[in-house]
Amino acid sequence: MPDRGGGPTGPRIRVGRPSRRVRTLLMTLGVLAVLGMVFTMFAGFWTDWLWYRSVNYSSVFTTTLWTKIGLFFVFGLLMAVAVGFNIWLAHRLRPPLSAMSMEQQNLDRYRMGIAPYKKWLLLGITALVGLISGASASSQWRTWLMWVNGVPFGQKDPQFKLDVSFYAFDLPWYRFLLGFGFAAAILSVIAAALTHYLYGGLRVTSPGARATAAATGHLSVLIGVFVALKAVAYWLDRYGLAVKSSDFRATDNWTGLRYVDANAYLPAKTILFCIAVICALLFFATIWRRTWQLPVIGFGLMVLSAILIGGLYPAIVQKFQVQPNEQAKEAPYVAKNLEATRKAYGIDGTKVTDYTGTSKTEDKTKLRDDVDSTASIRIMDPNIVSPTFQQLQQIRNYYAFPNNLDVDRYAKDGKDQDTVIGLREINLAGIPKKNWINNHFRYTHGYGVVAAEGTSADAQGRPNFTESDLPSEGDLGTYEQRVYYGEKTTTYSIVGGPQKEIDYSDDNGEKTTSYKGKSGVDLSNPVNRAAYAVAFGEPQILYSGAIGDGSRVLYNRTPKERVEAVAPWLTIDGDAYPAVVNGKIQWIVDAYTTTNGYPYSSRTTLGDTTADSLTATNDSRAVVAQQNQVNYIRNSVKATVDAYTGEVKLYQWDTKDPVLKTWMKAFPDTVEPKSDISKDLMDHLRYPQDLFKVQRELLTRYHVKDATTFLSGSEVWQVPDDPTNRSGSAVPPYYLSMKMPDQQAQAFSLTTTFTPNGRDNLSAFMAVDAEAGTSDYGKIRILKLPTNTTVNGPKQVQSQFNSQEDIAESIRLLRGGDSEVEYGNLLTVPLDGGLLYVEPVYVRGGGLKYPLLRKVLVTYGGQTAFENTLDEALNKVFGAEGATPEPPDEGDSTTPPPTSDNPTVQQALEDAQKAFDAGQEALKDNDWEAYGRAQKDLEDALQRAEDAQAASRTGGAGGGESKPSGSPSGSPSPKPSS
Repeated sequence: MPDRGGGPTGPRIRVGRPSRRVRTLLMTLGVLAVLGMVFTMFAGFWTDWLWYRSVNYSSVFTTTLWTKIGLFFVFGLLMAVAVGFNIWLAHRLRPPLSAMSMEQQNLDRYRMGIAPYKKWLLLGITALVGLISGASASSQWRTWLMWVNGVPFGQKDPQFKLDVSFYAFDLPWYRFLLGFGFAAAILSVIAAALTHYLYGGLRVTSPGARATAAATGHLSVLIGVFVALKAVAYWLDRYGLAVKSSDFRATDNWTGLRYVDANAYLPAKTILFCIAVICALLFFATIWRRTWQLPVIGFGLMVLSAILIGGLYPAIVQKFQVQPNEQAKEAPYVAKNLEATRKAYGIDGTKVTDYTGTSKTEDKTKLRDDVDSTASIRIMDPNIVSPTFQQLQQIRNYYAFPNNLDVDRYAKDGKDQDTVIGLREINLAGIPKKNWINNHFRYTHGYGVVAAEGTSADAQGRPNFTESDLPSEGDLGTYEQRVYYGEKTTTYSIVGGPQKEIDYSDDNGEKTTSYKGKSGVDLSNPVNRAAYAVAFGEPQILYSGAIGDGSRVLYNRTPKERVEAVAPWLTIDGDAYPAVVNGKIQWIVDAYTTTNGYPYSSRTTLGDTTADSLTATNDSRAVVAQQNQVNYIRNSVKATVDAYTGEVKLYQWDTKDPVLKTWMKAFPDTVEPKSDISKDLMDHLRYPQDLFKVQRELLTRYHVKDATTFLSGSEVWQVPDDPTNRSGSAVPPYYLSMKMPDQQAQAFSLTTTFTPNGRDNLSAFMAVDAEAGTSDYGKIRILKLPTNTTVNGPKQVQSQFNSQEDIAESIRLLRGGDSEVEYGNLLTVPLDGGLLYVEPVYVRGGGLKYPLLRKVLVTYGGQTAFENTLDEALNKVFGAEGATPEPPDEGDSTTPPPTSDNPTVQQALEDAQKAFDAGQEALKDNDWEAYGRAQKDLEDALQRAEDAQAASRTGGAGGGESKPSGSPSGSPSPKPSS
């Protein structure tokens, strides 16, 4: 072929499209990337569905999902249609382009550029605003469900006489709709204005009219819609005054109308509503008048009115009418706030009784016996002794106890006894060899309950265990001891398949097991395995041979996490606690229904009011709040989580709560009736701590019922800081069995103290009957001390302890070497008009790095004692030191065998001493096998001594069948006397 070019010939270089192989590879990679993204999203959805189905709460998942999808599509479509229609209409109303000005010539390039893509650009803009609006609307699923399922409260607000449900359920939804309408109007105005400008309907620099008649009419209607929505906003603002918060009299979040609201803001909002309606009509009239003059004047007057009527006038009323006589003006509105707040927080039934704070009995020895009948004083502090449980009952390093143990009641010899209890949970940090199989297949669960008497300690200051060892044995009987769900169980486990799990270890070696429960999600399905491999970021799940038929994955394993997931409309108490119920370990979780829309009730921030010295050092004790700021709360649900099966049950506790009834309509068949609570479970239900902390914070001000006293501020209290540590946080409430002055017998109670605002002396003592199933459950009693005398508060009592020379010297000696002194809970008990303070003192140090009870501090009526035991301290304080203790019963197992000249007894005691010393050495070396042998030898030696002593007393008859209390197998025994 001849050369048709005029230049030199040479090799051709092909530039442009890549080869077919490269195109195929890129296309394949693109498809794989898209499929990967789609499957990742699918994995999250699918695993959530599988989990909810595994716990039998699939209706919660589907109801929530369909509600979110419905809101997304409805409001996304509405926003897209509103914006898209106004863009289309503005384009349709564009003027014909004739003489081109310089401005229009510049815009012509943009018009030409987008002309081929107008439809796609319109679709893109509408899709974008629709997606954003839909996503925002879907987050309002709780608001929608409460509005559509709301039930009446049966109570009306004092201002507008509307049912409380209007403010709690209706008003939030109306405000959302109003906000959506504002957003749609503003976006439509912006979109229409830009379109009109682009196509010449609006001009900025061109000569002649600035806007065509069509553009003027279109934009006027849109602005008129905006102003009409503003009129609706003014009308709703009138009702919003009933739930408006303000800083009033140093009270944050004081809620409800005040004098200026009722007499200035309320009429101002009504007037502004009328002005906005007129202004909106003027904008609509522009369609016919084709001029902006009147609507602009009207809009300006509306803005001016908002400044003068809505801002300046209320300020004048506040300055010249309210401030000169504030108490008289505000008193009627404060009275409404007092009544509403007390109802909303369940403190309206609080009984306040005057209490002298000083004993009336001159001979204090007569009060010594009254102490035991007044309170079961707990000297085992559950927030201190967890390391002691850990050292004495951990048994294996891969077990652990929570940092804070719990207090419960268990019957012993026909009497309820305050008990400190904890579960031996799995501790992955203590696994001998960490790898994926060990972490998730072999070490899967904890084992057993460990419990101790709350009111006693053994001779060495250790807990008197009532349930101990591995497997656990004691007073709790037979129950399923495996703990697959617990507070420290935060990772997933795969169980039930070909890989055996470590159950527990004893002298015969490791025992294995395979999970038999129905909990978890089946992994035999390859789709499920792939989904969880993606969801957990662990590809081994997809191909590991340790997974096979019967394999199930357990996750979401903490009790609070499970309850929050199946009931996302509940607020979860920070302290879940275990109990042995009907042969099973059940976690009991208290849950609350809340709202932020109770008229006239002052708001509180849950995260702040439930914080104390325990939450400051342990985040897991914090409340799980769906709505952090609330002004209504009820402990409406008691939930249980089975420690073995993970089964979650929700029980209706407050049968009158309208918020719970609303959620039960939204999620039917998820909450079981109160009548389904078994007697055994009822015995372990208690008044929840976080509700009590919220109530005590409100009662610092709302214990008064008189508006004048409330306004004066003379009766304001505060929750004292915890004097036993340096956290600077509030003292936590304490559980103990005690009786208030008007009670005939002890009741399991939750207690706290108050001090005057800014001072350290005591103002009041508060207790609530915490024992569920009793007629007085939830009854709050406050003992109010006189204001004209001073009674020492917790901080002053602690300072008194530390300042006495003999006590200070004893503390210094206890701190000798590398020992540390830890102060336990400072308990307060009303007694004969006075207040008894008791505080256990623990020592941690020496060869044993865990706290032991060494001393007990007691003070009453100005007398203080610091003794080895509670009885000794009480005897000293009440002048009963010379009292002869009652002889023990013949079969009392707490009394060690007496010394004797019997050579058999002497030899047995010598053997016991050797075994005890051997056990202590083994404990220091962490040699648990040797420690177990030493404990067995010690038990045998003590038994021989008891048998020989009994035989010498009865002429050869056998006796002493029980081992000493507090010395179960697996825990150190008291050193025998020789």
